[in-house]
Amino acid sequence: MPRYRPHVAARPSWRCRVCGAAWPCSSAKLALLGEYRESRTTLLIYLGTLLAEALTDLADHPTPAALADRFLAWAKPRDT
Repeated sequence: MPRYRPHVAARPSWRCRVCGAAWPCSSAKLALLGEYRESRTTLLIYLGTLLAEALTDLADHPTPAALADRFLAWAKPRDT
C-alpha cells in the first residue's frame, strides 16, 4: 500500500517536496483546509507567519503582493 507523503514546503525554494509545485500546492491547500476547518482565522495566521519567512527566502520574487496572493488569497473565506 502506498504511504501518504505530506505536501510540505522545501525551503528556501518554497516548492512542494512531493510534487515540486509552488507551495502551497493544491494538495497542501486541501490538507490545510481540512486541518484548520474549525478556524479559518488560525489558518490565515499560520499562513501569514510562513509568508513572512518566505519573503526573506524569496527575495527575488516579483512582488510581495504576488507572494501574499500565493500564500493567503486562496484561504480567505468566500462570501456567501
